Amino acid sequence: MEPIADLIWDAGGTLFDTYPAIVAACRAALKELGHESTDPWLMGLFRETTAYALRTVAETFGLDREELTTTYKKAYAALGPEVQPPFPYVREVCALMCRSGGRNFIVTHRARASLEALLRTHELTDYFVDWITKEDPYPRKPDPTSLLALMGRHGVDAYRSMAVGDRELDVLAGKRAGLRTCFFGQVPENSEADLTVTSFDQLLCWLQARVVPYRSQNTGGSI
Repeated sequence: MEPIADLIWDAGGTLFDTYPAIVAACRAALKELGHESTDPWLMGLFRETTAYALRTVAETFGLDREELTTTYKKAYAALGPEVQPPFPYVREVCALMCRSGGRNFIVTHRARASLEALLRTHELTDYFVDWITKEDPYPRKPDPTSLLALMGRHGVDAYRSMAVGDRELDVLAGKRAGLRTCFFGQVPENSEADLTVTSFDQLLCWLQARVVPYRSQNTGGSI
């Protein structure tokens, strides 16, 4: 098996534990619009996509979707990046890649300002070479175009790299880009992921025997 030279990460729900804040923002938006929900179903909805979750919530409560979306976005922005920490061992995995001469990248549906605030607040910026965000002109995952664009930009070798994400759309995008894939979380049925981890200490252990030999003074760096 080829060693791992590069990791291409998803951001929300993978690098950062964003879902509790997202669900809290949705509940706050519902309350502002005259409804209450303490149902755990909200978490499952947002693990699909934000657009799907807000559409379903609007239909369930008979709300205007645009009004709910606007109210939700305000509530989410008010929470800030401080309450959305990196998952345990994310820093250690990223540091291992950099220390070994590998690289970390991000491809996310999140807005650039939001991603950069999370990276800056939690002092992770320097571990990453580059990132593609919502503002870049690529289709959303599972379309692999955004991954392929980043790979072409930085000479990423698909056979020596891995996409890491918490949703099956991350796995599908990675597969379609020719990458090995790692699913983080409770794996869905019939997942195509090459590796599944429920904690990033498992990925850390897996990578320790598979990262590239030291090849340069590469410690990442912001774009």
